[in-house]
Amino acid sequence: MKKYVTGLFILLFSLNGFCLASENAVPPGASAELSKMFVEDQSSRNIAPGAHIDGDALRSLDAQHQKRVKELLSLGPFENGIDYYHAAMILQHGLTPDDYLLAHDLCVVAISKGENKARWLAAASEDRFLLGIGRAQRFGTQFQAANVSVAPHLAPVDPDVTDAMRLELNVSSLAQTKKNEIDFVNSYNEQKKIEASK
Repeated sequence: MKKYVTGLFILLFSLNGFCLASENAVPPGASAELSKMFVEDQSSRNIAPGAHIDGDALRSLDAQHQKRVKELLSLGPFENGIDYYHAAMILQHGLTPDDYLLAHDLCVVAISKGENKARWLAAASEDRFLLGIGRAQRFGTQFQAANVSVAPHLAPVDPDVTDAMRLELNVSSLAQTKKNEIDFVNSYNEQKKIEASK
């Protein structure tokens, strides 16, 4: 059965120490166009507890952003690490392993240009790629569910990756992620009970 990666993905980011962009200001030296797409990408996933994401609208916006990012990449290299990071974030919300792999590559370039925010995303995009090709994730950043009616659980994790490696990429320890998973599942199930009682 095909696994479903939850629309509550942004909450899962926060479980692993990822912080959302909190303002619309364009970082110094960054592309205004990529920054705008990045903010739209993040804000479309940052919803109030109990609210629902319009999946069709989200997929449409993602497809537009991803197409434009690929067009921009075809025009030549970006100026700085933040632009590579913004492009990577948008592409890792794609639908194919190729999108996740390209996002990972962009993170590597972003990190090489000093963009430390790309470290966590490098791990997450690699995890998404591996799950997309039917392998276990390495860092433990991804949660999945069989369908939208059940709480997402931590997808299988390669036991050979150490917490020291996770720390280098700003990923929580596996033990902490498993504790967060319990809290998240309990919260998810409680929310479902509240919705069912309405």
